[in-house]
This record gives sequence, C-alpha cells and structure tokens, in this order.
Amino acid sequence: MASVSLTGASKEDAATVFGVLRTAFPTDRAADDVPQEQPGDHAAVWTAEFEPTQEWIPTDPMPLAGTVSVTLQGGYVAVDQLHEALRTAFAVQEEGTASGDQEKEVDLRLSTKR
Repeated sequence: MASVSLTGASKEDAATVFGVLRTAFPTDRAADDVPQEQPGDHAAVWTAEFEPTQEWIPTDPMPLAGTVSVTLQGGYVAVDQLHEALRTAFAVQEEGTASGDQEKEVDLRLSTKR
C-alpha cells in the first residue's frame, strides 16, 4: 500500500491524476469519490491509498490544465510502480526523494506530456 497526496491542483486535475491511478491499481476510494473543493482560503490536499500490483494497466497520456505536485509514500516497490504509472500518462519531473529502511517518499511535479 502506498499513499498519494496531491497539492497545487484544481479539483479537475486531481480527479484526472487519481483516475489514471485508479485505472491502474486498486484504491481505498470508491469510483464515485472525486475530489471536492472545500470552502475557505486553505490550499487543498487530496490523498488516496493505492495497492500497486505487478500487473497494471497503462493509460494513454492525459491532459492537465496546470501542474500538479504529487507526494508518493510507501514501500519501495509500491512507490516505484505508482511513479511508473504516472510517467505513462504525464510529463514527470522529480523534485526530491527521501529513503528509509522500509519506505521511501518521492516528490513529483506532473504536467501534460508534449
């Protein structure tokens, strides 16, 4: 299991990113559970848990209206599989990583593939 947190994105872009991951891997969210904007001036952070599997369904490139900041956190294999799935659908720029004994965290910036 690995967690995915999205920031700096519109609810539509967040839904697109989660949709790509939902197509590829099982998640803790129902299919109709889409990001909703909250009232107030706080920056939104959307989070979901995914269970990466060895066999996943790659998706075609998907457009984003802007850039999306993504944090992947979990076991090494799970994070790597999520990272690869995102790479099939979006242009991915790695912003940083932190590694531990059992888990790693990767910060990415997603945009539309050109």
